[in-house]
Amino acid sequence: MWTRNTPGRTRWIVLGAAALWMLLGAGVGELPMARAAHLTGTFEVDEFFRFLHKFGFQKTEKHSQKDTEWDTFGYIYGNITSSVNFTVPVTLAVLDKRSFLEYYANRNDYDRDVACQRMFEKLDKIVYSRACNPHAEADYLRRIPCEPGKLCVDEDTRENVVPGSQFTFVISDPNVPRFWYVSMVACYQNVSTCQWHHYDYRKYHPEPPAINYDITLVNGNPNRQTLSFFNPLLFHFSFDQQNTLEMYLIFFVVYLLMVPLQIYAVRLQKHPVTRLFTVSLVLEFVSVCLLLTHTVRYAMNGVGDEKLAIMGDIFDIFSRTSFMLILLLLAKGWAVTRLQISVSSWILLMVIWIPYCAIHVLLYIWNRTEVDIISDIDEYQTWPGWLVLACRSTMMLWFLWELRTTMKYEHSSQKLDFLLHFGASSLVWFIYLPIVAIIAVNVSPLWRYKLLLGITNSADCLAYCVMMGLLWPNRAGQYLLLTGTNFGGMDELDEFNEAPHIVHRDSDTLHSSNGDLAIDDYLDNEDDEIETLVLSTDDLLHTGSSYAVGSGSGSGGGSKPLSLHNGSALNGGIGKGGRSFD
Repeated sequence: MWTRNTPGRTRWIVLGAAALWMLLGAGVGELPMARAAHLTGTFEVDEFFRFLHKFGFQKTEKHSQKDTEWDTFGYIYGNITSSVNFTVPVTLAVLDKRSFLEYYANRNDYDRDVACQRMFEKLDKIVYSRACNPHAEADYLRRIPCEPGKLCVDEDTRENVVPGSQFTFVISDPNVPRFWYVSMVACYQNVSTCQWHHYDYRKYHPEPPAINYDITLVNGNPNRQTLSFFNPLLFHFSFDQQNTLEMYLIFFVVYLLMVPLQIYAVRLQKHPVTRLFTVSLVLEFVSVCLLLTHTVRYAMNGVGDEKLAIMGDIFDIFSRTSFMLILLLLAKGWAVTRLQISVSSWILLMVIWIPYCAIHVLLYIWNRTEVDIISDIDEYQTWPGWLVLACRSTMMLWFLWELRTTMKYEHSSQKLDFLLHFGASSLVWFIYLPIVAIIAVNVSPLWRYKLLLGITNSADCLAYCVMMGLLWPNRAGQYLLLTGTNFGGMDELDEFNEAPHIVHRDSDTLHSSNGDLAIDDYLDNEDDEIETLVLSTDDLLHTGSSYAVGSGSGSGGGSKPLSLHNGSALNGGIGKGGRSFD
């Protein structure tokens, strides 16, 4: 329930979310598009070098045969043309990782001729060239641009070229899946001397000529994709991203069932905790919908809709951080042992939570803009990733401290049991990401993306299911203060619950005001110890607006509150017609 000070406090949440949204809106517009399996664009030779794509090709099965429905080869095919006649052709290179790294590292030499010679120095020994190395078997290079309407000059067998394309690379690796790297470079080989040189356009053109390219990378035979049932789910996907479509479909179905149930629950039980959780769940559902839509489109055309993917990631960030806020609020005892949180606690919470959200945004932007796609590191192997993991661990320690403080002042056995189970399950949610990030360092990049995506989404989905069960109307009333909306004197009750309350009694007997009833020592304490009666907020709430206990037995958990009035009978408990304590 909202208390009288809650609107002012929740303003911090609204302002924080607005600030993060503005930050995201400013940053997302500048984010580059992710690499697609269908590449189109223009390469101007004055750039000298352009990296196009890194794509994981699947392992070629032994029974695989080219041009059949069982074809598991990888294919790179397309068209590369130009409206300008090149004096000599430049180069398109398709290289595996071992060959690519040194080639890529030598591209920045100030002398472009020297850079070209160093880039192709080792490749000359293994790459096929009709004029310079006719006995080599590695077919890694193509001279571009190709003449419009004709095959590239290096394609000597039309049957090996995908129809409608000017060139085709067939990738076969029967041992393991592997990343391959596609790039263009303004270098050409002198067929007379077999030396590599920089294509200096200023010697031949007044303006830098442009090369238009349309390249597709796939796992499977593009001529037989309709014959294989599994091709539509794997065809355009790099090996490290295969099966993500099925993963998003599973989570979509789960959230499609959860969201209507939670909306039904929040209508029955209108409280800030359930509303905030509903918002978090809906944000995650929207995120999954956007990412699924992008992935389905990507499976169809190899491009997808990158704006939808970015928005899906944004909603996912908001969902996870808002869920963490719910955990921190419950750890503070909100709606468990107290009905409101002090202003200072709200300010402290926002001062820590909002920067944590901002760091998450920083990590996302950094991962899309600064992490080199050539490298095999993931987002949690960068300094923003380390910072996020450190902040998450700090938030976990803070969560445990707040939970310990709440349990220290709660004496209802039922609520203590709830807090123990809540703390254990929440601790698993907090700690899983640092552990998985550490494990992922030792996992091959070909499997790492799917591992991180699968575990993080599964852990979040499980956490939402557990929280949904805890907040379900039929169960939450047993240990959460969510059932009512009008409680008189709640501020006093919250203050009353902050510390144990002690009522002293004589060790022998207690007498009613008229002296006709006595209470024996119901603890059978031979040492006449002082009896301590502990009162908690949930005990007081079951008594109505008065602090006195009614004649009935209270709800489970905790000691029953006692009111003594200078020798008068205990209200509703002892007096004429009352009961003795056995």
